[in-house]
Amino acid sequence: MRILTTLTALLAIAALAGCASPRSFAPGSSIVDVRARVGTPTDIRFDRNGDELWEYAQGPEGFETYVVRVGADGKVKEVSQVLTDEQLMKVIPATMTKADARNLLGRPSDETFTGAGTVWSWRFKRNGVQPGYLTVRFNPDNTVYERIAIMDPSGGGRPDK
Repeated sequence: MRILTTLTALLAIAALAGCASPRSFAPGSSIVDVRARVGTPTDIRFDRNGDELWEYAQGPEGFETYVVRVGADGKVKEVSQVLTDEQLMKVIPATMTKADARNLLGRPSDETFTGAGTVWSWRFKRNGVQPGYLTVRFNPDNTVYERIAIMDPSGGGRPDK
């Protein structure tokens, strides 16, 4: 009976840990708490004002990438889901570079090399519902050539997504 109780408790703890998401953290949370509950970020980088950006990509097949902005005091400033319609529309041809697109949207879920340049794509959900891909093609000088949203008319073909 004691083994069953212990096993049940361990399963409950594992289930609760699996529910942790970067979006569950409020401004003022400690980065130590974020790492303990959510784990190691898929990437850590710094923006121009010195804030740390902790990226939690749910890809390559996921539709969400969260960025946790951390101030110099080690506290969460904000948490944002960056694969949104609003963010995707900020990718402007001829004005952005690969680095700009990467900082705006997180790591791409796919990278293809063609004779005309590099193509990156990210999975997203238009209006939070319809799945699709944002595809960005870059010029040889690494500036954005074009941005195309390709929607999946079947709704993704997966009832759980």
